Amino acid sequence: MSNISVKKIHLGPAACAVDLGDGSERGEYVDQDYILRKLGRPMRGISLMYCYYPLDKGWPQRASVAFAGHDTGNSAWGYPYDDYFPFEGGLNGTTEGEPFRSMREVRRHGQEVVLTITMDPKLPDEHITAVARQLRTFGRLLLRVNHEASGSWFSFNKRATYKEVSDFFAHVCEIFHKEAPHIKLILCLDGHKSLTDEKMEKEDDFHSAIDAADIISVDRYLALHWGWPYDVADNGGNTFSVTDVKEIYELAKRSKKRYEELSGKVRPMVLSELNADGDVIGAEGQAQMMKDFTDLIKNDPEPWLNAFTLYQFRDKGRLGLEIEDPNNQNVGIEQPLMDTFREIIKDPFFSPVTEDAGKAEFPVKLRWGGSEDAEGIALPLSFTGNPTFCEAYFEEGNLPDANLMLEVNGTWFYKAPGVTVVDLMTAFHKAPLTGAAEPELHIYAPPAEGENDPSQGEDWAVNYYSTLTALPRIRIREGAVKPARPSDEAKVSE
Repeated sequence: MSNISVKKIHLGPAACAVDLGDGSERGEYVDQDYILRKLGRPMRGISLMYCYYPLDKGWPQRASVAFAGHDTGNSAWGYPYDDYFPFEGGLNGTTEGEPFRSMREVRRHGQEVVLTITMDPKLPDEHITAVARQLRTFGRLLLRVNHEASGSWFSFNKRATYKEVSDFFAHVCEIFHKEAPHIKLILCLDGHKSLTDEKMEKEDDFHSAIDAADIISVDRYLALHWGWPYDVADNGGNTFSVTDVKEIYELAKRSKKRYEELSGKVRPMVLSELNADGDVIGAEGQAQMMKDFTDLIKNDPEPWLNAFTLYQFRDKGRLGLEIEDPNNQNVGIEQPLMDTFREIIKDPFFSPVTEDAGKAEFPVKLRWGGSEDAEGIALPLSFTGNPTFCEAYFEEGNLPDANLMLEVNGTWFYKAPGVTVVDLMTAFHKAPLTGAAEPELHIYAPPAEGENDPSQGEDWAVNYYSTLTALPRIRIREGAVKPARPSDEAKVSE
């Protein structure tokens, strides 16, 4: 395969990006290889949810473990601190545990980390500074601190007034903008709760936070059973809700406009949690409501939303693409929403954009800025029909040790360091070629360790560089392979 035919490409943002929640108080983390195989493409980002209450009794155990048997009042948020996974870093903490292991895996697989941390709003500055410094090497990380801040259920809201929660968020922004300015802070309030209200929920208390945030957000559930797992959503119950899809959409859009009116700033808007609860409307209804909502996003002539996060991949209840098997937490039971979500993320409107960027010369230097800003290479392939075998061999130069994301015929693959062959046939099982075709094999190089390298130059915090010294060898066969004839075997033996 000649170098002359190889070109540079640039991976850019979707019209509306899609992130995916992976683990929370309702489910365990699922590894990225499994998710990639299920969905066929990486997400813009993976949302991870943790808490940081390092001054509390019981820390760093998870609240439900540290306070087993504690009377929570039939609420997931009735523990002394929030029952998310503990953030094991921070002052006197370690970066060898969680969420750092998961964050490294997320970034190796070509995705951004979207990290939620609920924090004690009384924390001294040295704790926040320690967290900021530990997160610096994780590229263009998005950080959501004390989300749904105008609510009443999280521990931080029980320890401080709304204004104090707002001022704490603004102060966290100040520290991060100094220690890790490439990390963007997400403010998540409840936003508009009624189409007739002029103001957002408790907006008067949150002026400092609204002004300080880099990204603005609301969480939106089209249907939700908040009484899970303590009761069953059934006729006449009062621990669940369902709302018209168009009303939820308009409330979220109005919240974006109100944020701008209050701050005078135009900033990216995201829906940090979005789903419909199958506990309320059933699995088929869940899939339909999500399809209806994303159709509204796509068909709106007035673009306003930068991204949404589907909450979540695997859930113990019915808020996931999979339900966790009660017999084995490592097994997922796929829901109808999975097929609908695959359709959504394949839509060009919700997909990253690949553009030509000129001729590639070897050795070629690749830049990974992130899932919305990366430079890779494209290798042309040639088929006369749908292949029986299509494999990529990474044997030459530094390819065996390279960490790569590959895309061909609309399907993505991961090549870990040490892997020398990748079977690309899944791309042609899912979308068979009906005749001659010349798709390209796209190659990108996210950081092999999941972290950026401070020794790589002034822009190390936002860019990671890799040099490829060779091209993979591509094996393509159409039809069954044929064994040697007896006469050929005789010639070989001679």
